[in-house]
Amino acid sequence: MNQSIKNDTKEVIFKDLENANKAFNKRYKGDRQDRQPVHTVYGGAHLFNSETPKNLGKIAIKSLLHYAPNCIAFAKAFQLKGYERLPDDVASQQKMISEISGFDYAELKNHEAGFCYKIYNKVIDKLNSEPVEDFRIDFEDGFGNRSNAEEDQTAMNAAEEVAKGMEENTLSPFIGIRIKPFTEELKNRGLRTLDIFLTTLLLKTDGKLPDNFVVMLPKVTIPEQVTALVLFLEVLEKTFALSQNSLKMEIMVETTQAVMDAEGTNPLLRFIAASKGRCIATHFGTYDYTASNNITAKYQEMDHGVCDFAHYTTKVALSHTGIWLSDGATNTMPIGPHRGELSKEQEAENKMVVHRAWRKGYEHIRHSLYKGLYQGWDLNPAQLPMRYTAVFAFFLESYDDAVIRLKSFMETAARATLIGDTFDDAATGQGLLNYFLKGLNSGAISEEEVLATGLTLEEVRSRSFVTILKNRKLEEENV
Repeated sequence: MNQSIKNDTKEVIFKDLENANKAFNKRYKGDRQDRQPVHTVYGGAHLFNSETPKNLGKIAIKSLLHYAPNCIAFAKAFQLKGYERLPDDVASQQKMISEISGFDYAELKNHEAGFCYKIYNKVIDKLNSEPVEDFRIDFEDGFGNRSNAEEDQTAMNAAEEVAKGMEENTLSPFIGIRIKPFTEELKNRGLRTLDIFLTTLLLKTDGKLPDNFVVMLPKVTIPEQVTALVLFLEVLEKTFALSQNSLKMEIMVETTQAVMDAEGTNPLLRFIAASKGRCIATHFGTYDYTASNNITAKYQEMDHGVCDFAHYTTKVALSHTGIWLSDGATNTMPIGPHRGELSKEQEAENKMVVHRAWRKGYEHIRHSLYKGLYQGWDLNPAQLPMRYTAVFAFFLESYDDAVIRLKSFMETAARATLIGDTFDDAATGQGLLNYFLKGLNSGAISEEEVLATGLTLEEVRSRSFVTILKNRKLEEENV
């Protein structure tokens, strides 16, 4: 074919573009492929011990079974899909549950109580097997104002308990520590606590860290705060002969300056760059952020518009960088006001308070999931039932439709690919694949349920709709 541009001219034209493309691809490398926890539980460092995750699970399951003793009471408490059609009296509830307990999936899917039955049992299984996915040992808001001597001792005790948990395999799959911010007033205290904690831990474990360990830096406003933490982590790695970048960090987005800086731009990519590859996630601080926007206490909620603005800005700023995003917490606790021996009226009031708090938290979590924020905070074990209920319901409500749609997309795309046509709706196919990736990651959808799509687990975990099509085309051509 006739061409006007010679190869050497083309090389000149593309020289700068090649470097720019490579720099772009390095920065926007795509989503991380490993598991992201669906929540982070924050607890005061003074209360932490090696059995904390297990103990929180016990409290959570006790709360669930007390205030939602069966799947129908559970559906009504959370107002799950179809709850209005379910019976109110206990005898009718028990009869219905007994009827469906032996159903297979097809029968369960078509029964009016099938949805709540499935989610209820998934939540119970989760609370029994892995109630806490991620835990943050908190030396900031959850620790309060304490003397330097008390914080020193607590940092050492917490490190010893983590070491014990490592030995006894009782820690949550993800774990970390939140220190005080590196503001001028608190930087020395924050660094000292982290130094005592990590030095004690690494001496106790012969230089080993827990799986998925992370250091959280709150109230980040300038890149230099991130840089200071990185410099300290580099010293620790050298001191204890740890591999480079083995100490990971997270930053908190909880000030207006973390969303828009003095120059009128979003600084988050500069924060990430300052971490030199150590930062794996940003966490949103709902109440500090709303307060910094002069929102009064009554309206400092996760679904406030100022939070939505910060979330969408953060998502756009960090999209495809591999940085996980986490929402904040609902601070309304599902805990009844009455204790001890209760009258019927007091028990009823407790139930009303707990159910109301569950629904509020449930709606907040659903709002986060709707925005594409698949992780959030929990502050109390009684919140764990609402966390897993919201996550599981969010994904399972769409499951049957998503299976049909993905199967159809795969068939249509495969036909187009095989005959050489361009399949121009790959974004929708990728969106459906993302649904199964997130559902599988969260535990809402099992591996067996993913296979109903006709995809293999390897194909799903490739994370790319286009890659699946290309590989299937190659397989067809090689047959």
